[in-house]
Amino acid sequence: MAMKKVDLEIMSVDDLWSLHETVSKILSTRITTEKHELERRLAVLNRGRLAIEGATDFNVQGANGKIRRKYPRVFPKYRNPQTPSETWSGRGKRPRWLVAALKNGRKIEDFQISDAAGLKSRRQRA
Repeated sequence: MAMKKVDLEIMSVDDLWSLHETVSKILSTRITTEKHELERRLAVLNRGRLAIEGATDFNVQGANGKIRRKYPRVFPKYRNPQTPSETWSGRGKRPRWLVAALKNGRKIEDFQISDAAGLKSRRQRA
């Protein structure tokens, strides 16, 4: 690439400013082109990674960016009688409605969903 030798010290402010604008446009174009090329290469690499790991849907990306195993759907085992839409599968922290009821002397078995109804609804979904 042949470049003219330019003495920047003797150039006027207007000439320097136009040179600055020209250089900024060229840099912006090149940076954008390079970014698109890198994104394209990354997409190709990601497709390869997915092919290596298999196309199974066992891994899900969590909120913190780490890949975690996808667990099967767990059906509810307990239901709030006052608000039937509130259910609990028996996993994890107990819901507030259940904790409050247990403190009032009720038993956890009082909230258990009957197996017959649970099996019937499961068969309908399948």
